[in-house]
Amino acid sequence: MMAKVKLTVTESRCKGGYCQKGDTFIIEDLYPPVCHELWNSIYPLVYALQNGAELDYGDTRAKMFDAQCPDGGRVRVHGETVEG
Repeated sequence: MMAKVKLTVTESRCKGGYCQKGDTFIIEDLYPPVCHELWNSIYPLVYALQNGAELDYGDTRAKMFDAQCPDGGRVRVHGETVEG
């Protein structure tokens, strides 16, 4: 069983209006309503967390990540595994 990953939008200046600061999404098997560019850049991290990985996070390793949209960082997200 894959872990659930919670995405939280921490900053947004999204040109397409997909993401607003404070939006949260629980990812199980389908991707959330974010643009393809953002999803393509964070999917490897989400997939790794869903399968139990710990990622580099600052000076440590953790089951979380911070990432940004490839469009100049217009959208920033925090991803973490959640129980349930």
